[in-house]
Amino acid sequence: MKGLTGNLLATIEVYYNAVPRTAARVEDLSPFVLFVQQGAGWPYYARPQLGAGSFTAADVVRVRDRQRELGIPEAFEWVAETTPELHAAATAAGLVVNDHPLMVLADMPAASPEPPPGITIRLVTPEDDHALLSVVARVGFSFPGTARGDAGPEQVAQAVGERTPEPSTPPQAWVTPWVAFRRDRLARGLTVMAVAHADGVPVAVGSHQPVDTVTEITGVATLPAFRRRGIGAALTALLTWDSQERGVRTVFLSAGNEEIARVYERTGFRRIGTACIAAPLEPD
Repeated sequence: MKGLTGNLLATIEVYYNAVPRTAARVEDLSPFVLFVQQGAGWPYYARPQLGAGSFTAADVVRVRDRQRELGIPEAFEWVAETTPELHAAATAAGLVVNDHPLMVLADMPAASPEPPPGITIRLVTPEDDHALLSVVARVGFSFPGTARGDAGPEQVAQAVGERTPEPSTPPQAWVTPWVAFRRDRLARGLTVMAVAHADGVPVAVGSHQPVDTVTEITGVATLPAFRRRGIGAALTALLTWDSQERGVRTVFLSAGNEEIARVYERTGFRRIGTACIAAPLEPD
C-alpha cells in the first residue's frame, strides 16, 4: 500500500473512524472499535481501531458476544487492503464476508450537473417528506442491481399508505423519531440528501456525509421503473458538486457489486480497494 492509493486509503480510514461518532457511542474492544446506535439513528458495526493490524477469531468472537449482549447487529466493516488479516479471522469466527469495490472520484465536477430529460434533481431540505423518501429508498434497494423493472411510484404509494396514521392521529405522531433524526442531521449539515423527481414524484434518492474534507456517497437508490436513464449518475453528480461547494476534496463510495462499479466508473470513479462487510450467515 504505497503512493497516492495508500494515502487515499489512510484518509478513508480516518473518515470511517470519525463519521459514526456523530450518531453513535463508542466502546473500545481492542483491536476493534464498536459503534453503538444512539436513539433513532442507524444500526452500526465494529471496525478495526486505527493502526490495528493483527486480528484473531477470538477477537471477533468477543465483539460478537458484546453485540449480542447489547441486542445490536453482529456486523463488522473494514478495508481489505488496510487490514488484510481480518478476513481470515472473521471467517474463522463464523461470519460471512462480502466484498464491495471501494472507489474514489478522480476529478471534482466543474459545474452543477444537468439532469436527464423529464427529470428534476435537487437537494433535500429538513422540511421535505422524509417518510416518503425513506420508502423510495426501501423500494429501490428491494431490487438490487441496475436492471429495469416494474416497481415504481405505485409501489411507493402503496407502501406509504400502509404506514400512514389514521386522520385522528395527533399531528406529532406523524413526526416519528426516525424522521426527526433525519431532519436534525440535514439541518446540521451532517448528512446531505438529493432527490430526483419525475412529474413531481420522487423516483430516486441519495446522500453524502461530509467530515472535514472527505465525504462518502451513500444510499443512492432508483426505482426500477426509472433505471437506465442516468438518474443515479445525475444524483451522484449533484451530491459530488455539493460536496465541492462545502470544501470536500475526497469523494468516495462503496459499490454494491462489480456491475454497479462499472456504472460509477463511467461517472469518473476509479477503484482503489475493497470494502468488506461481515455478518452471520442468515438461517434458511
